Amino acid sequence: MEELSAAESDRTDDTGGAGAVPAEDAVIATRALTKRYRGGQLAVDGLDLTVPAGSVFGFLGPNGSGKTTTIRMLMGLIEPTSGTARVLGRPMPRATRAVLPQVGALIEGPALYGFLSGRDNLMRYDAADPTADPRTRRTRVADALDRVGLTAAAGKKAKAYSLGMKQRLGLAAALLQSRRLLVLDEPTNGLDPQGMREIRALVRELASDGTTVFLSSHLLDEIEQVCTHAAVMAQGRLVVQGAVADLAAGARGRLVVTTPDPGDAARVLKEQGVADLVVTETGVTAEPPDRELAELNAALVTAGVRVRGFGVERASLEDAFVALTGEGFDVAG
Repeated sequence: MEELSAAESDRTDDTGGAGAVPAEDAVIATRALTKRYRGGQLAVDGLDLTVPAGSVFGFLGPNGSGKTTTIRMLMGLIEPTSGTARVLGRPMPRATRAVLPQVGALIEGPALYGFLSGRDNLMRYDAADPTADPRTRRTRVADALDRVGLTAAAGKKAKAYSLGMKQRLGLAAALLQSRRLLVLDEPTNGLDPQGMREIRALVRELASDGTTVFLSSHLLDEIEQVCTHAAVMAQGRLVVQGAVADLAAGARGRLVVTTPDPGDAARVLKEQGVADLVVTETGVTAEPPDRELAELNAALVTAGVRVRGFGVERASLEDAFVALTGEGFDVAG
């Protein structure tokens, strides 16, 4: 990869445009980052990404959208075909040795020794870190196990761990030392709902301590609940990025009518020109029309529909994604 001079590369960190994050505040910044594999497959296409310091940044997209390839380039694991990537202000992969000691990462699942216990796996990870003080190793390992809820299973061999437990152990390895940046690739993969809630709480805790968290996921709900900023990928290209609240605000919410007469409500709304009707057991949802909502409510009541609730719900990140891409999304996993 062609490297820029220090002055040139610093200039490329300015994202430009409205709402751009200043170079000094960007923990991750890519410019025209591209990865084309042998055979012509274009996995990442001209990515311009900016991750503000102190954010919980959701990297969102369906499986196969280029998220993991991007992360592998950011971590210096693979070379980009073209473009540049800077992490903690340094060019990657050239500055890998200087950058990675400040980064905790869980990518494509943890690499574990199955014949060792969870605790001994972490001892090995910690011993491989040249910056780790061996005198406090056992304390660090115990603290990391406790943070991810694995203290009770610490003595069990890793090969006996469930997928969710392995994810927790990989996250514990990333938490052995305080890091400026934590990179998590699908961190709740294999976890039950309670485990997912616990990991979200941990991510919020880390962010409150000043760690920037870069979290990739294909779960819209996960991103919306825990992230302050997000970027949406589709087919290797960046669709949009920004504050999560701003992304959702850019989409229209859904009209929701709660009624014990959903069939009659749908008929009346259709007669009134309302589109994209979805009938449920408890009512009807639809695309909000460009007209006074009070008129629609009056039409329903006049037709004898028993209206229990009527209004427009706040747009979700899912609504924003559909509005931006014109396609659905794997919300539940």
